[in-house]
This record gives sequence, C-alpha cells and structure tokens, in this order.
Amino acid sequence: MNKPVLIAGAGVGGLTTALYLHASGVPVQIYESVGEIRPLGVGINLLPHAIACLDELGLTESLLALGIETQELRYFNKFGQEVWQEPRGRAAGLPYPQVSIHRGDLQMLLLAEVEARLGADAVRCSATVESVASDDNGASLTFTDADGVSHAVEGAGVIGADGIHSTIRAQFYPDEGMPIWNGAILWRGLSSTEQFLSGRSMFMAGNMHQKFVAYPVNQQAYLRGESLTNWIAELRYPVTALMEREDWNRSGNFDEFEPEFASWDFPWFNVPALLSRRDPCYEFPMVDRDPVEAWTFGCVTLLGDAAHPMYPIGSNGASQAILDARALTAAVVEERSVAAAFKRYETERLPPTAAIVRANRGNGPEQVMQLAEERAPDGFNDIEDVVPMAERQAIADRYKQIAGFTTADLERARQRVENA
Repeated sequence: MNKPVLIAGAGVGGLTTALYLHASGVPVQIYESVGEIRPLGVGINLLPHAIACLDELGLTESLLALGIETQELRYFNKFGQEVWQEPRGRAAGLPYPQVSIHRGDLQMLLLAEVEARLGADAVRCSATVESVASDDNGASLTFTDADGVSHAVEGAGVIGADGIHSTIRAQFYPDEGMPIWNGAILWRGLSSTEQFLSGRSMFMAGNMHQKFVAYPVNQQAYLRGESLTNWIAELRYPVTALMEREDWNRSGNFDEFEPEFASWDFPWFNVPALLSRRDPCYEFPMVDRDPVEAWTFGCVTLLGDAAHPMYPIGSNGASQAILDARALTAAVVEERSVAAAFKRYETERLPPTAAIVRANRGNGPEQVMQLAEERAPDGFNDIEDVVPMAERQAIADRYKQIAGFTTADLERARQRVENA
C-alpha cells in the first residue's frame, strides 16, 4: 500500500488503530482537531477481550503499571445491601485481566507508543476535519489548520474515529442531529481515598434512577495503600428537552446532586464524606445514537464512538473501539482492496456493537440492581428471596455473551495471540 490510511481522531480508537495498522506494515497518518493532546477525562475500564488486543501490541505490562487489575465487580442497592458480585478478569480464571485506568493515562500511553513506533509526526494536531471523499483510487480528507487554512490530503482510505460528534458521520447522516439523551446526568470525579472492599473492587449502588459508582484507577496509589478513586454520581430526570452538547471538561455543580446522596453512608464506603470534599468533578448527560445501517462508504469508514456511541454501561465504550481496531486491521491485511476491507470490517463489527447499544439502553448487566429496587424498594433480608441466583447469573452471562467476553471468547483470543 503506497498511500497511507488517514485517521481522523487521536482518541483511544484512532491511536490503537494506528498501532495495529503500523504493526501490519500499513502506513498511517492521524489528524486531530485539538492543538495539544493532554491527559483529560476520568476513569475507564478495559475489558479482558480489549486487553487481549492490546497484548498483541505489547502493551499489557505498561497498562498494569499505570492502572488497576480489577479483581471484582459488586452491585448493591441504595441501602448498601449486596445484590450481586462476581470476580473479574484473571480473578475469574480468564487469560487476560480487566484494567481500570485513568482515560488520560491510557491515551498518553497510546500516543507515546504511536510517536515511538510511527514517528513524531504521525499525529498532526490543530487539524479540524471538514469533509471526506472516496473514489476508485482511495479517499481524501480535507481539514482546516490553526490558521484557518484548508488542506486536502489523499490516502488509501479514511477512518473516522472522531467521536460521538463525528464530522465524518454527519457527512453521511446529515439529518441525524444531536445524540439521544435518556434523562440521566452523570457527575464524574477523581478523589484520593482509602482503599475499599478488596482494594481492587469496582462497585455500583442504587438503581436506574439514582446510582453511585466507584473504582480505583492508579497502580502507584494502590501500592502506597491508598486509592485514586474514580467516582460517578448519576441522577435521572424526566426528558423534557435535548441537553446541550456533552463535554468531558465541563465543571459540575455539587449542589445539583450532593443532597440526593446524603444518606448513602455504607459500612465499606462513605459517599457523603467523599462528595463533601468538593474535589473537581465534570458533568455530562448520558447519551448515545441509534445504530445505523452502514459505517462504510467506499474507502471511508467509521470506528469507535463515531460508529457506535453507547451508554457508559458495562464498561464497553473504549473496549469496543479497541476491538474495532483489530478487526479493521485484519480486514485491511487480508482483503484485495481497502473498500472491500472496510466493508468486511463493517459486516463483522456493526451487528455486535448495535446489540450492545440496545442492551445498554435496557440497563445491561445492571438490570439486577433495578430488579432489586422494583421488587424490594425498602430493602431485603435475603437477596435470594428477591432476585434468585439463577436469574442474577443469567443476566450477567447474557451480557457477557452480547459484549463478547465469555470464557470461550477469551480462550479464542488467547490462542490467537499465541499463534500470531
């Protein structure tokens, strides 16, 4: 391939795709709208099937040096009574870990690897994508630089990894409009706390109308016996109007949500004490988009949140973008043309990600908390009398099947990595 593949967006999906394509001998150039890539955001989770992909790129040890190898996931009701717990990653006998990490740490790790492997000029910043075009010879991308000057570049293909507000997606779906808001607002922050539960636990408490989530994201804090804790406070309101554009860096107002959690002092985590510290937090509405019929238009395709934006339920956002990167690269290497490769990638990845979008709208694996709320709103003596083990297990297993990280999925991934 003489011309490079052009990637719009230097987020997790775009950077991982660049690393995968480069490792397969495909030249790449990335275009990013911001003037400087900085470690923004809060915590995210990478599921074991995504770690299997990053392991192929030789990044597992670096990830574990930064983040936390999650040991368990635990669900509670609003009174702190346990509804469900399950081991995660290698603690569950899987060949790969689940990793909780600061989004900024992950992005900067990927950026450093891209610059080390592809060259310091592999990412061009201050390049705001305006449009794309495709023909029999490849694809072109037009962008505007920091001075407002327009540039057109040609490549073998263009990958739109430019997020939920993708300019490239909007070109092909001009009437789609704003993302769809489900009525929930999330306030997210990072706070230094004592370790809680196992020290490597992720917990969720509450129900679909009010929820609190917390998990540690920093390995160095863990080794000091502390926790850099990512936390999320969530409230749902009646949907009366579209919310304004979400932004990871919009400051949150504690007065809007802190009083609702005043009684959530659990034996293993004091939510009111955490919120009373007023550490910086960020607000955004929970939004997604309807699955579309196609991502690929000749030698142009979509990836990650540009292709399948989904609710942050089940820890799937970044993980699915990483899976996209691997599937797309395999198709590019094996197919006769970029257009054929992009179409094969779409055929493989669009149906399962659409299923996850729909499952997350149904509350995903968090259904067990909602069932406990509906059946025992005043609490319970024994969860088995409220949501029997078989029902809870079925919900957890069904979501793993939809999201693609069952034991069988991970064993196939391990064999793939070993045979590579």
